[in-house]
Amino acid sequence: MRNERVVPHDRRGRRRGRALALALAAGSGLVAFAAAAPAAAAAPAVATLPALGLAATKAVGPNTVALGVQIVLALTALSMAPAILLLMTSFTRIVIVLSFARTALATGQIPPNQVIVGLALFLTLFVMGPTFGQVYRQAWVPYRQGKLGFTPALVAAEQPLGDFMLAQTRTADLQLFTGLARRDQALALGAAAGTGAAAGTGAAAGTGAAAGTGAPAYGPGHLPPLTVLVPAFVISELRTAFEMGFLLFLPFVIIDLVVGSTLMATGMMMLPPMLISLPFKILLFVLVDGWTLLVQSLVLSFR
Repeated sequence: MRNERVVPHDRRGRRRGRALALALAAGSGLVAFAAAAPAAAAAPAVATLPALGLAATKAVGPNTVALGVQIVLALTALSMAPAILLLMTSFTRIVIVLSFARTALATGQIPPNQVIVGLALFLTLFVMGPTFGQVYRQAWVPYRQGKLGFTPALVAAEQPLGDFMLAQTRTADLQLFTGLARRDQALALGAAAGTGAAAGTGAAAGTGAAAGTGAPAYGPGHLPPLTVLVPAFVISELRTAFEMGFLLFLPFVIIDLVVGSTLMATGMMMLPPMLISLPFKILLFVLVDGWTLLVQSLVLSFR
């Protein structure tokens, strides 16, 4: 009974071997850690971070301009496009005359505004096609090729547009704004001088210029400033559009008078004359091929 819990000799040897191996492994780990600690303290690790830089260099051409700058310039051009379209092209005259035609027919919103503006836009592209072609060849292509800078390209683009506007502008309107510009310059010079005599001389000179001493001999090679040419061109376009609108109204007014007199003579005073005259207006406009005549007159009215 004494030998029931006696452990065999080989099992005891295995346990002792395992304990010895664990002790040796722990000792070697402590020795390695103690040897590596001073080296780590003596040479701390340096973190490597990426270097960031921002530099602005001069652009040699439009292809080297940053994409963000190109987007900003494009958005600026798009914001100015409606003003350029309205004030420096044939769009103003065309859309006003088409609106007059719809009003003379008394058809209300037929054709709708979208059709009127769309037709005016395409007619503007048709009329301004040669001018836009010159702008493309003389300004845009050399600028894209790097042969012209930004400012010379603007000057080259201004020339064809200025020639078109000058050809449509009346001399009286040009003289008016030229005289007003001279008067403003004379008043500014008088105010800068700071003396009453200079101010009086400037005001007198401006009055004489505005009274109609005449504009300089402007032509295709010598354009007035845009501050003078653009408002003179717009005033001329408005006058021409209203003259064409007056001629458009005449036949339809005659139809209204005839229909109104007939209704009064027959005693049908309660019947609205516009209700009877509208079919006759539409019939007349269709018989004479009014839209073709109107578009042809509009296109040929530009010199």
